[in-house]
Amino acid sequence: MNQDPEIIAAVDLGSNSFHMIVCRIQHEQIIVIDRLREMVRLAEGIDDKKHLSSNVQDRALDCLTRFGQRLRNVHASSVRIVGTNTLRSAKNAIDFISKAEKCLGHSIEIISGVEEARIIYLGVAHSLAADQERRLVMDIGGGSTELIVGEQFDPLYLESLYMGCVSMSKRFFKSGKITKKKINNAKIAVEQELEPYINRLNHFQWQNAVGASGTIRAINKIVHDQGWAENGITPESLDQLLDHLCEAGHIDDVELEMLDPERAPVFTGGLIILYVTFKCLNIKNMRVADGALREGLIHDLLGRIHHEDVRSKSINALAERYHVDQAQSQRVQLTASYSLEQLAASWDIDLKEHIQWLDWAAKIYEIGFDIAHNGYQKHGAYIIEQSDIAGFSRQEQQLLSLIILSHRRKFPYDKLLELPTYWHDLAKKLCIIFRLATLLNRSRTDLTEKFRLSVDTNKITIKFADDWLAQHSLTHADLLQESEYLEKIDYQLHVC
Repeated sequence: MNQDPEIIAAVDLGSNSFHMIVCRIQHEQIIVIDRLREMVRLAEGIDDKKHLSSNVQDRALDCLTRFGQRLRNVHASSVRIVGTNTLRSAKNAIDFISKAEKCLGHSIEIISGVEEARIIYLGVAHSLAADQERRLVMDIGGGSTELIVGEQFDPLYLESLYMGCVSMSKRFFKSGKITKKKINNAKIAVEQELEPYINRLNHFQWQNAVGASGTIRAINKIVHDQGWAENGITPESLDQLLDHLCEAGHIDDVELEMLDPERAPVFTGGLIILYVTFKCLNIKNMRVADGALREGLIHDLLGRIHHEDVRSKSINALAERYHVDQAQSQRVQLTASYSLEQLAASWDIDLKEHIQWLDWAAKIYEIGFDIAHNGYQKHGAYIIEQSDIAGFSRQEQQLLSLIILSHRRKFPYDKLLELPTYWHDLAKKLCIIFRLATLLNRSRTDLTEKFRLSVDTNKITIKFADDWLAQHSLTHADLLQESEYLEKIDYQLHVC
């Protein structure tokens, strides 16, 4: 187990609010020392062409500059920053992320909706008292709503729906006007989103419901302050709150002391999502948890530090699901590790941090065989890039997909360029090492020869015992072919 860092931090770039939490690890306990939250309403800036407007980008970057000041002295390995629905869907997200990373001084991960749901559940579960009951967890974000069924710390079912408090308010209540017709139209839209998942969610027979996120917390405070509920949120309290909004007729005329003016413009859409979910899933009471996505990120980060990385579990599950030849995976893994150990210093690669990518790739690089032998590397790469894989961000899946795709034949340079710029050099070097590892194990027998690898700028030399190449003419021919492939990406391979 690694020693805990003194300070760790997590940032949630949500579609409604940006949140940052900074914690100290003391005697294996997480102590929150700082919280920052700003209502950015990122989803408000998405136009009909799915582009993020420049004025909303500027608003977000101003916030992130302030966050970056707080993170300036925190080590990169102790920080996780994730983008959610709006940054998943915006067509110009890459340009914004590049600017945002400069403001923060740290890289940003874009996570899938299902991965967002997993991390939310982790944060909620750690904030609740331990119990054995199966729970439904709901989180209403700015652009998406996550619904999870789980027990203790284990999620059993994860779903992310494409609706949130910002997007629903923008769609039905943009002017702030609240009428019965607008409410009914919004209810129907939410029911349409929920309909495919109602039976699946109820199939798990959860016993209690838990809410997370600012929207649900705000509703909870209001119904308690108004005396409409005593413990948690109830269907009756939601009826009264919705009637109260409808009677006001406009969000600016709503008189609720506990409604934050900053939240008011997106409040009605979030309320409708919760109201309809209560009706569709027959929720009788919902308690509210303190934990959410950022707290889940903290616990997930600690898991990685303590070598309890959910990503490794996901890779093992994929290998089992696609019937991978484990003996061959181990051969490639050993060869790749042995190669990286020899080149890490020359190539300025952090052995401890980056060897995991080669280990993961070795375990699953043949999963494409379950689809077809011809072009199996393409099938495997597609599975990795397009699947929901617990623990991985979108960029991480792209990196792993590239290593698998590029392990044979021509190097897919266009796919390399899809990665964040700061990964280009590292990704190319990891791909070269993995190409050599799979090539040397193509016979699917244990490789007993201890070859030597060295590098001088872009010239790679691989040296074997004097008579080994003569006794392995097929491998020699493969290596000569490989030298031609590597020339295309400005590397020379010298075989001796």
